Amino acid sequence: MIKLGVNTVLFKDFDVETALRHIARCGYDGAELSAIKGMCEHLELDRWQEQAETVKAIADECGIGLLSMEVASLDETRLTKAFEAAAALGIPIVNVGPGGKSNVEEDLAQSIATLARLSALAHSYGVTLCVKAHVGNAIYNTPTTLRAMAAIQNPGFGIDMDPSHVYRAGENPEEALPQVLSRVKHIHIRDCKGRTAGPGDIFNQACGRGDIDLAAYCKAMVDGGYDGPVCLEVIGARGHSLAEVSIVAAESYGYLNACLKRLGARPSDVSTYVI
Repeated sequence: MIKLGVNTVLFKDFDVETALRHIARCGYDGAELSAIKGMCEHLELDRWQEQAETVKAIADECGIGLLSMEVASLDETRLTKAFEAAAALGIPIVNVGPGGKSNVEEDLAQSIATLARLSALAHSYGVTLCVKAHVGNAIYNTPTTLRAMAAIQNPGFGIDMDPSHVYRAGENPEEALPQVLSRVKHIHIRDCKGRTAGPGDIFNQACGRGDIDLAAYCKAMVDGGYDGPVCLEVIGARGHSLAEVSIVAAESYGYLNACLKRLGARPSDVSTYVI
């Protein structure tokens, strides 16, 4: 069964307990903990040991899993702490961006070399390091993703395939996914309006509201045998109410669950949160 989750960055104006409880109430199976310095640190890597027991207890009480963690940074010191925390919390995947600039060969080579080294470190902790094609970065589309896949053979390396970035890079995600699916271990998902540089307003990032054919993308997932986590990752400005961010999460869950249920990748009797 494909598990659905939400990156807690959507709830960045609220504490981690509020985020996890509302993610559960929206129907999700789990959460991706945001540990993005300067944006949202629901897991503070410099003191993760102080938080670990509480975070795990809240997730257990809500009946949701900890599916992944997003760090974004390629800083080795920071990622070492992330791998330690992930191993302790039972989080199998740590997600990062590739860094560098698009269409700069030296940046692509450096990004791949850095990811290769950090993937080996992740593997030593029993964790998978996943990178996604990111608009404007060195790895930004299917060809550059394939370059990384070919160069990095360590089992601690995987692809986080985000359809919104691939779409904004000028590709159709449902056509791009099968080309990289053999190494995809995690999927960030959201919608967007147009092929713009940024993801746009949080409401247009709700799955089903934008221009991406996410139904076809879900079919490509299922047809290819993908069974990893699919986590909603909505980035936006601060100042949204708890009701507003919960609406985005709940609406996206309804869309994704319906698509995947129709394809036989979700059960018809998904359990619900008990308050």
